[in-house]
Amino acid sequence: MILSWLYILGSVTFDIAANVFLEMSQGFKNKLYGVLAIIFIMAAFALLTLAVQGIPLFIAYATWGAMSISGTALATWLLFDHKLNWVVCLGLAVLILSIVTMQLTGN
Repeated sequence: MILSWLYILGSVTFDIAANVFLEMSQGFKNKLYGVLAIIFIMAAFALLTLAVQGIPLFIAYATWGAMSISGTALATWLLFDHKLNWVVCLGLAVLILSIVTMQLTGN
């Protein structure tokens, strides 16, 4: 079970990196970053596939999604100066709270 959660963390890390590379590709104008985005998202889904062997799919996918969205928001804020206003932060908090609630009741 712990290994499955490590797979999710690795998958989230690869997904955030893929999203950063996608932004850096500027709509695939920069092919190298575009290709890296594709490779990293494939790696993210490969690890997610391993994670669902020990965690129910809906829990794994929801957790992965929430962490990936939140991590991408933070990464693009730090690296590209994307704006995070209070509405976005509230939405992220609701998203995370929803996943925590599922974790508490889903197993």
